[in-house]
Amino acid sequence: MASKVQEIVEKYRRDKGQLVPILQDIQTEYCYLPKAALEEAAKLLDIPISRVYGVATFFKAFSLTPQGRHLVRVCLGTACQVRGAPRLLDRTAEALKLAPGETSPDMRFTLSTVNCLGCCALGPVMVVDKKYHSNPSTSELQRIVEAAK
Repeated sequence: MASKVQEIVEKYRRDKGQLVPILQDIQTEYCYLPKAALEEAAKLLDIPISRVYGVATFFKAFSLTPQGRHLVRVCLGTACQVRGAPRLLDRTAEALKLAPGETSPDMRFTLSTVNCLGCCALGPVMVVDKKYHSNPSTSELQRIVEAAK
């Protein structure tokens, strides 16, 4: 783990001001922010571990717990809410057999909710691995789940 974290930190020339993108790259590598990786990054950047944890816990995009390979996010913002987001969330949870905030035992999926995905006209909307889906039907959800290997 240390060599991969070192490679990421070196990519940013050990610039303390690049902590957020460094953490993003670490999370991309491990699907979450492992404690050992955060400690190594703090050491390499010569900053207190409390600062690293402060940033890691401030942004909702970061996770300190293992996440699935495929991130499924359902928008519950106002526009999506009035267009049926609760029903979309129910269908998605049923298709994945997960509740919001859960990760599948095989580490394939993590289901979460967000307050806005910035595409209100498409609502209700969900994102799977950065691909947006506007109000998918139950059968479309099954195809999306099956396509994510």
